[in-house]
Amino acid sequence: MNKRPHSQLWFCLTGCVFGTVLIGAMIMLLIWYLLFHFQVITVNPIEQHIPLVVILPGSAVVGSCITWLVGRLIIRPIQGISHAFERLSQGDFSVRVPTDSRVVEIREMSEQFNAMVYDLSHIETLRNDFVVNVSHEFKTPIAAIEGYATLLQMDGISKERHDYYVEKIIANSRQLSTLSSNILALSKLENQETVLHRREYRLDEQLRRAVLLLENKWAAKSIEFDIDLPNDTFNGNEQLLDQVWSNLLDNAIKHSPEGGIIQVTLLPGSTSVTVTVTDHGDGMPEEVQKHIFEKFYQGDQSRSSEGNGLGLALVKRIVELCHGSVEVNSAPGEGATFRVNLPREP
Repeated sequence: MNKRPHSQLWFCLTGCVFGTVLIGAMIMLLIWYLLFHFQVITVNPIEQHIPLVVILPGSAVVGSCITWLVGRLIIRPIQGISHAFERLSQGDFSVRVPTDSRVVEIREMSEQFNAMVYDLSHIETLRNDFVVNVSHEFKTPIAAIEGYATLLQMDGISKERHDYYVEKIIANSRQLSTLSSNILALSKLENQETVLHRREYRLDEQLRRAVLLLENKWAAKSIEFDIDLPNDTFNGNEQLLDQVWSNLLDNAIKHSPEGGIIQVTLLPGSTSVTVTVTDHGDGMPEEVQKHIFEKFYQGDQSRSSEGNGLGLALVKRIVELCHGSVEVNSAPGEGATFRVNLPREP
């Protein structure tokens, strides 16, 4: 990349340095003359041309050395950072600046610039991935709706086929609606720094309601629940935590086999409360567990039509806002246990 000269900066520095050096030389001459005038010394500076010949070139040499040194230590690093900002504004997130400057302030500025570029590059990657994933997630149900709607226009289709196509259109429409709601909810939560509207409520009753609200799903698979929910009063945002429990339970139902058992336990403590949801499905390998809370990630592609990969991302973000933690323990063929730990508010 061709660097444009910063002549004004160099001109100002050169002018300041040479002006300072020449003024210093003039002051020295003035002191010399005053000392001669008051007969402290006997050499007249006006009559002696050798000091002038020595001082003026010497001032030029000293000024040049100071200008070169200051320019090397300060101006060149500033120019480098300026060029780096220019490349960054053009979308080049690979740009870095040296961090070996001897000037502490320049070195700290360079380190902070590199850290900023690193964070921006990751944000840009996440943004691009988010756009691609959202486009894909919207495209799939929209294409399905269009396909089934086209089939409905065919003459002579049976009532069974008609009802089947309508059912598929409704299911894909609901998937679109859920996807839109989850994207909006996640976007709002990612720009939120704290949990508001806290109040005391029965956490055990909330978990029971969450199970009952999903009855149509677990009843269709003949799933049974093993529930251990002692009475517990918790101070938190009930609406946000509703999303945590419903997403964890929905995930457990989706991965449980026909006739399976889901265990839901509540362990109250003096400083925190722990909720675990365990299914006995296929489980997941360690590689899947590393990404399970990422947006749009779906480890089991065979069930991709049953969700959009945002449920567990919502769970993680809400728990983080509550200053809690969520973790998963699983192994292939051994099911999965999600454990949520929430601190109690003082």
